[in-house]
Amino acid sequence: MEYKSVVGGHQAMEAKTLDLDKNTAHQTNGDFWDTIGSDVLGVTALPNYGAFISEETVQLLEDVQCKKILEIGCGNGRSLKYLAEKKAAELWGIDLSSEQIKRTQDYLTSLEIKANLICSPMEEDCGVPKEYFDFVYAIYALGWTTDLDKTIQQIHSYLKKDGTFIFSWSHPIHKCVSIEKEKLIFNNSYFDESWYSTLINDKEIMLSNRKLSTYINALANHGFMIEKLIEENDEAMLSKKSENSFEKKAKMLPVTFIIKARKL
Repeated sequence: MEYKSVVGGHQAMEAKTLDLDKNTAHQTNGDFWDTIGSDVLGVTALPNYGAFISEETVQLLEDVQCKKILEIGCGNGRSLKYLAEKKAAELWGIDLSSEQIKRTQDYLTSLEIKANLICSPMEEDCGVPKEYFDFVYAIYALGWTTDLDKTIQQIHSYLKKDGTFIFSWSHPIHKCVSIEKEKLIFNNSYFDESWYSTLINDKEIMLSNRKLSTYINALANHGFMIEKLIEENDEAMLSKKSENSFEKKAKMLPVTFIIKARKL
């Protein structure tokens, strides 16, 4: 197998390319999030869309009061709490990890917040009502799908006409570039979308670094109109951080992107 450097947030990781087996990917990634995922990768939740981009700055959600909302990859429930505080009418969440679903349920129950939670891969038809939601969103979750086209089709089916889909993910150029001796170095081809596996704290994950155009074209091909693409880092948020290699990198290239799309 070919070995290459896969660049994430702060450091490069050795990875091996592989042929995708969806069941294996679901089991591998589910186990990662059942155990150490949140501890190792942290929690990305609204109002933050990722590193140095916040809803408070970009204002993509509009008024969610009295709206029905579904989160893809609900994690530990912090984003759902944020939307409950914004007076959303109905909250739903999907997550691959049974432990994440349990954490979300426990957390929201402790706050007396009601949500309908489903443990399922996002690619599958898992009983979520069709043409029902005003908003569907995913915060650093969509990139874990093993089938982007099927996932986008499912999300399209969940939304009402003119419903909004918003998602964020690690910018693909970010994972191709690292800082070495104060210089930006390309470690991987931007065009390489092959699946790879790598170890984080001795736990395996499986991912693909899809191009930005892959996400945009999937949305366009499945009945969405792109309303906004955000790549810029929030300078105010960035200036508050100590300048390690990650922050230096973020001053020169995007580390997160957000797309807002509307169902036609």
